[in-house]
Amino acid sequence: MQQRWPERLWIVRHGESAGNVARDAAHAAGLARIDIGERDVDVPLSPLGERQSDALGRWFAALPEGERPEVVLTSPYRRALRTAELVVGAGRLPVEQPDFVVDERLREKEFGVLDRLTRSGIVELHPDQAEFRRLLGKFYHRPPGGESWCDVILRLRSALDTVSLHHGGRRVLIIGHQVVVLCLRYLLEGLTEPEILAIDAEGDVANCSVTEYAFDPEAGKQGGLVLRRYNMVAPLERAGAPVTSEPDANVAAR
Repeated sequence: MQQRWPERLWIVRHGESAGNVARDAAHAAGLARIDIGERDVDVPLSPLGERQSDALGRWFAALPEGERPEVVLTSPYRRALRTAELVVGAGRLPVEQPDFVVDERLREKEFGVLDRLTRSGIVELHPDQAEFRRLLGKFYHRPPGGESWCDVILRLRSALDTVSLHHGGRRVLIIGHQVVVLCLRYLLEGLTEPEILAIDAEGDVANCSVTEYAFDPEAGKQGGLVLRRYNMVAPLERAGAPVTSEPDANVAAR
C-alpha cells in the first residue's frame, strides 16, 4: 500500500514581520490602531525576519541532502513567501519549481473588521465583538468579514488532503502563520478545542520556529505522522539570530 503521509513534515511560522514591530509600537503607545501602510498580505519581513529566515535555511543546509525538504508549500502572504524563498536558498534545498507551491489555503487567519486593531482598540471601537468573542471563545468567534479558527481548520483540512494525495513518502516543508501552525497541530494530532487552546495559551509560536512530524508506520492501521518537536528555536539560537515570538499585527482577534 502506498504511503499516504509525508516521510517528514516541517511546519514553520514566517520570520518576524514589519507588522510584528508595528504592533509592539502600538501597544507601547496605548493606541487603538496599528500603523501599517500595506494590506496584511503585503506586509514584508523585518530585517530581523530576514536574518531568522536565513538562519533557518542554514540549519537545513547542515542536514544531509537526502534529509532536507524536497517540497515547499507556502502561504501567499509576502512575509511567508519571502521566508520560504530565503530558506530554500540558504538551505540549498533540492526543490524543483513544480514542488515550490504557493497555496492560498495556508494564508493568515482573516480578521475582517478587527484587522489592525489592538486589544484595547477592539474594546473601544467594536465592544459588541469583544463581548461575542468572550462568550464564544476564539475557536468559534467569527468577526464580520473575517474567520474563526474553525474556518481556518476547514481550509487546512483540504490542504492536508492535497499533501497526502500528492506528496506521500516525501519530505515536505510548510511555511505559514501562527494560527496555521496551531490549527495544523489540531488536525494532525486529533486534538480537541480545549487541548489546542491550552497549547496556544502556553505561549506564542516563535518566528521561524520548527514544528516537525515524522512518519511512523505503527501509528494507526496505515501509519501516521507523529510529533517530534514543537516550536523549536535552536536553529536561530545556533546562528545567533534573536528569537522573537510576537503575535502578528492583528493578534487581538487571533
